Amino acid sequence: MGKIVFDTASTLNGFLADDQHSLSWLFAVAGGTEPDPTLLPQAATILVEGAHTYEWMLREWQGADAQQWQEFAGARPIFVFTSRELPVPEGADVRFLRGDVAAALPTLREAAGEGDIWLIGGGDLVGQFFDAGALDEIAVTVAPVTLPSGAPLLPRRIESDRLTLVEARQVGQFARLAYRVG
Repeated sequence: MGKIVFDTASTLNGFLADDQHSLSWLFAVAGGTEPDPTLLPQAATILVEGAHTYEWMLREWQGADAQQWQEFAGARPIFVFTSRELPVPEGADVRFLRGDVAAALPTLREAAGEGDIWLIGGGDLVGQFFDAGALDEIAVTVAPVTLPSGAPLLPRRIESDRLTLVEARQVGQFARLAYRVG
């Protein structure tokens, strides 16, 4: 069984997205549109995100063909937690989940097989994985940007006795931090 990893980019002051759920701030940073491949979870076999992240992708890639989704996810399915009906772009392997994260864990682990589960966002969804005792690692690539407000990185209190630093490095204009959750 693989790990459940929250791997994301954040502003310096801890926001995943701005008030409109946009990541335009990230793409304005040199290297933001094409991240260093070592920053992406190589062992992830499925991707998991919340509805806001998925809706942003739908808006950003509006009219995109299956190739755009394939370039992003590869052969990995994308699982979206939502309580609403949302469209699925042609050729994209998107699967919807409703309800409690803990109840969905068997489905996610079965789909992931021996691979890792990559939690893309949002922060509250990741917090639900933490609350369920199912978050193994938090990796944040910090961008040299601040926002006055937006979607917080992880709206939960997690004390230092639960986090062990396993990586800290510079990648271009970004700072990479990774913690094991215990």
